[in-house]
Amino acid sequence: METPKQAVILIGHGGLPSDIPKEVVEDFMKIHKQRIRTGTPITPKEKDLETIIRNWERTPESDPYKSGLENLASHLAPRLDGYILKTAYNEFCFPSIEQAADQLAEENVTKVILITTMITPGGSHSEEEIPEEVEALRQKYTKIDFQYAWPYDLDIFSNLLSDHIINFSKKSSL
Repeated sequence: METPKQAVILIGHGGLPSDIPKEVVEDFMKIHKQRIRTGTPITPKEKDLETIIRNWERTPESDPYKSGLENLASHLAPRLDGYILKTAYNEFCFPSIEQAADQLAEENVTKVILITTMITPGGSHSEEEIPEEVEALRQKYTKIDFQYAWPYDLDIFSNLLSDHIINFSKKSSL
């Protein structure tokens, strides 16, 4: 019997590359904000612009955020024995959460834990958009168990921050 395949999708916010033409971003933002205000469905033009932005070639210089999330993933992966780790982005960057899930479905993964770097409560991405995407993934891939590791335990997170502050303070006073 084959061992069930498990995976983690580490979700970052996503950022705009510094070398993308300003007009592309402005056109996208204008169309996107208008659609959100009016509650109308996504248009082919908005979808095309989003695809251009998400698939823009990036380097650590043009998108240090993407590079930073991938660096975090490289530190996290060795701690997740038995899990496949993928990075994904809520917006502006490839792969999207759905695209990462599509890759995992092709690898016959049976369980996926989604976790975001957007840790503090109150954000629309972590509290509304990602849960909506997780529900859509559950509908799309009924044989995969999708779990969203949210919300964070604020006591654990505050311990991480306080330990970091104490260690930083010790190093900076040397």
